[in-house]
Amino acid sequence: MKICVVGAGSIGGLLGVKLYNLGEKVTLIARGPHLEAIRSDGLKLLMSDGTLEVARGIHATDDMTTLGPQDLVILGVKAHQIESIVDDVAGLLGPDSVLLTTQNGIPWWYFQKHGGKYEGTPVRSVDPDGRIAGGINPDHIIGCIAYPAAEITQPGTIHHVEGIRFPIGELDGSESLRAREISDLLTRAGFKSPILADFRSELWLKLWGNLTFNPISALTHSTLVDICRYPLSRRLAERMMSEAQDVAHNLGITFRVSLEKRIQGAEKVGKHKTSMLQDVESGKAMEIDALIGAIAELGELTGTPTPSIDAVYALIKLLDKTVQEEGLFVKGQPVNQR
Repeated sequence: MKICVVGAGSIGGLLGVKLYNLGEKVTLIARGPHLEAIRSDGLKLLMSDGTLEVARGIHATDDMTTLGPQDLVILGVKAHQIESIVDDVAGLLGPDSVLLTTQNGIPWWYFQKHGGKYEGTPVRSVDPDGRIAGGINPDHIIGCIAYPAAEITQPGTIHHVEGIRFPIGELDGSESLRAREISDLLTRAGFKSPILADFRSELWLKLWGNLTFNPISALTHSTLVDICRYPLSRRLAERMMSEAQDVAHNLGITFRVSLEKRIQGAEKVGKHKTSMLQDVESGKAMEIDALIGAIAELGELTGTPTPSIDAVYALIKLLDKTVQEEGLFVKGQPVNQR
């Protein structure tokens, strides 16, 4: 199978190494020092059990326009990065190609093939001008939820922290032949990849934690366990999650676990830095609108108040604006190093 991983970061790289070592024909889209390291030494993957896997000789490039149609395109970039590359991504899609989306948060396609009263409603927080929806035919899309935690520890090296679940789902809830093929592929690569009929509910379950712990961690420079064990931040997370649950319920979503159990699950991850905290520490733009802004937007759409979410959204947007405009990163240092 010809597979292109657009964005060979922590999650895309994890998938890319596993699929390449399974024997598939994989191309990674990367850039900068990460790309150069992959080209010279392959992409290294250090698993949580200490196992080191290396994808030596894997094809890597920063120009996807030279590749042509692929059987499977794994969209591994963050939600706010898609609009600028949508035409190039579309060029990878032939008539039978599958686009597997792994973004956190509410995707641009959320109401495509939705079937409810909001069928076709655009999500402006993640697709302000409709360029993504207009550039990618939803018939190509299969949704995927990336549960593993991983991070790039240095160019060309990914450290897997925990988790192997990548549940997938067709936008219309059907169990298609192509979904079974993708599920089987990911399973053979060592992941758990069930096909979900109610995929959007599972999407909300992952988002439930991301919309709270990501911004709180970036604003406070704290890990998941820190947030969960400090009473004030834990209560803030609970309020944000409760507001999001109200929004979701008004969209017909059900949660298969309780709010308290979801927080306990985050706490068990331990001293892991969220992706948003990793971004603010390296001066990168944060994935804010898909995780938080879209929830506020859907709150307005459904007439659901989201005061805590709105407040945290304002704060994290200002932090991101400052980091980008001033060209700086914000990272804590031990006092004795000053």
